[in-house]
Amino acid sequence: MMKLKSIVLSAGLLFSVPGLAGAQGTVPDTNSDQRTITDPNKPCNCQDDGSRHHHMHHKDFQAIMAQREQNLLTWVGQYTPEKKAEWTTVLAEKKQLFNQWMSPANAKKREQWKSEKMAKFNALKKQLDEGKITKEEFVKKIHDGKEKGHWKTYHELKLAVEKKDNTQAAALLNQMLVHYKQQNAKMKGLLAK
Repeated sequence: MMKLKSIVLSAGLLFSVPGLAGAQGTVPDTNSDQRTITDPNKPCNCQDDGSRHHHMHHKDFQAIMAQREQNLLTWVGQYTPEKKAEWTTVLAEKKQLFNQWMSPANAKKREQWKSEKMAKFNALKKQLDEGKITKEEFVKKIHDGKEKGHWKTYHELKLAVEKKDNTQAAALLNQMLVHYKQQNAKMKGLLAK
């Protein structure tokens, strides 16, 4: 019996020490370049803080998004040059709104938003578990009836550019511009609460 207790205690210590090490609040190494834009499948070299939005603060993610924005502006200049100023304004506003949203002054609003999203998730999860909605309905409702369409649209745009399909590229750029304007309006609404 004593041997069993010592094994359980040893296992408990073994599993708790890595947890204690992770809880010490280490700072991620943002100067290391082990993961590059060209190889997004490699795991990042920083310690994930458990946050859903960890990737938004990761320098590689920021670099990828900056490259994506540069691609968009290049394609706008090529396929819809008459909208270049509008795109520049919308993208600048998007950055400004995001920075404002992430500022310490809006921490309370972010927490409120997060609480509301979690309450909605839990209510929908309960409905799913009780068989009142299907898994597909659950996913659709969680995403407010929308898919990750802007990512899909971006990839479709990239393919249209590669195929030199001017008409399709222009149409997709216009569609993305509308999406970015809607996102900016949504963010303004969150900030105004």
